[in-house]
Amino acid sequence: MKHLLHTLEGRLAALPVPMAVQLPAGQQLGAPEPAVTLRFRDRMALVALATGEIGNVGAAIVEGRVALEGGMRDLMAAAAGLLTRDPARDQHHGWWQRVLARARSMAVHTLAHDARHVQFHYDLSDDFYALWLDPRRVYSCAYYRSPDLTLAQAQEAKLDHICRKLQLQPGDRFLDIGAGWGGLLLWAAEHYGVDATGITLSRNQHAHVQRRIEERGLQGRVRMQLVDYRELQVAQPFDKIASVGMFEHVGRAQMQRYFETVAGLLRPGGLVLNHGITAGGADNAQLGAGMGDFIEQYIFPGGELLHVSTVLHDMARAGLEMVDTENLRPHYARTLWAWSDGLEAQLPAAREVLAAQGGAQQGDKVLRAYRLYLAGSALGFERGWMALHQMLAIKPDGDVATGAMPGAQSGYPFIRDYIYRS
Repeated sequence: MKHLLHTLEGRLAALPVPMAVQLPAGQQLGAPEPAVTLRFRDRMALVALATGEIGNVGAAIVEGRVALEGGMRDLMAAAAGLLTRDPARDQHHGWWQRVLARARSMAVHTLAHDARHVQFHYDLSDDFYALWLDPRRVYSCAYYRSPDLTLAQAQEAKLDHICRKLQLQPGDRFLDIGAGWGGLLLWAAEHYGVDATGITLSRNQHAHVQRRIEERGLQGRVRMQLVDYRELQVAQPFDKIASVGMFEHVGRAQMQRYFETVAGLLRPGGLVLNHGITAGGADNAQLGAGMGDFIEQYIFPGGELLHVSTVLHDMARAGLEMVDTENLRPHYARTLWAWSDGLEAQLPAAREVLAAQGGAQQGDKVLRAYRLYLAGSALGFERGWMALHQMLAIKPDGDVATGAMPGAQSGYPFIRDYIYRS
C-alpha cells in the first residue's frame, strides 16, 4: 500500500487540475487547495484510483464508498490524467474469449432482455430527462452546423441533417426505429410531409409520443408502436428508414440480423440512415479501465459498441450498400457537455424528481451515476475512445437505369451537394 500511495502522490502532482485525496484514516494527499476532492471510505476504491481503474472509482462514488467534492469538468480532467492506458485499446481477446463474448451477446439480446434493458434506462423518469435535454427531448448527438448554436438549435439541425440525407419527400413512407420521444418522427412529418411510423420498447416514450401526435393533430399520418424491430409487421415496405441511437442496444451477435431485418423493411432503391455510437478501438468489446463495466451496471445494461468497420461489414452482408459515412464524434462531445452542464444546473430539482420516483437514497445513487455518465461520456468522445457515425446506405434495386446517374440502382445522387443546399 505504501508503494501505491507514493505512486498516487506523484500522479496527483502531475494532474492538469489541483486534486486532493483523503484516505480512509483521514490523511490527505495532493493539492492543499484542490478543485476536486475524493474522500475514500474503503481501500479497494483507493487501489482502483492508484491503478487507473477510473470506472471502478466511479462505481464507488455511486455506491457512496467515495465522496466527491467538485465540478464534473474538473473531475474529468483529473480522471483523464489518472489513466494508465488507453481504455479503447487495452483489450486484446483470443479466439476463445471472442467465442464466449458472442455467446453472451446471443444470450443477452433476446426479445425479453432487450425490452427490460431499454425500459431500465429510458423509463427512468420523463421529468428527469426533461431537466437537461432540449425541449424536443432529442436524446442523441446534436449537429453543431455553426459553433454559436444552442443545444436546442443543434438538435434541430441534426434532425434536418438526417432528413436531408434521406431525401425525404411528401408522401414518403418513413420508419424511425427507436424513435425516442418523437423528435425526428414529428420533425419529418411536419417539415417534410412524410407518412411516419415510429417504434420503441419504452412505455414512457410511447405514451409521450402518442400525446404529442394528438396535440399536433397528426393522427392518421404519424403513428407510434410499442414493438421490437424484430416483430414489426408491415403491409408494404418503407421508402426511407432512420435508426438513431438505437443499434447500440442490438449486440454484436445480432448485428447482421438487425441489418437484414432493416433491409427487409425497405423497398428496393430505398435509403436507410443508421446513426449511432461506435467503438474507438478496432478490437475492444467495451471500454477498459472499468468504464465499460460502469456503463453496463448503472446506465445501459446489454449495450455493446462495434467499430465502424465491423458495422459496415455487417451492413454489406445484409445486402445494403453504404453510400455515405460521416463521423460526428466532436459533436457528441459537445452535446454531452451541454447535457452534463444542464444537469449540474438542475441538481436540486433532479434530486427531488428521482426521490419521488424511487426514494431519496436510490434517487441520490441514480443521480451520482448520471452525473458521472454524462461527463465521462463527454470525455470519452473528446479523447476518441468512442465515436459517432451516421451511415447512409441504399438497398439496390438491380436496375442500372434507375436514378439520375447510370448504375445508381436507387434515387441516391452519389454527390453530397444535396445535403448542404439550403
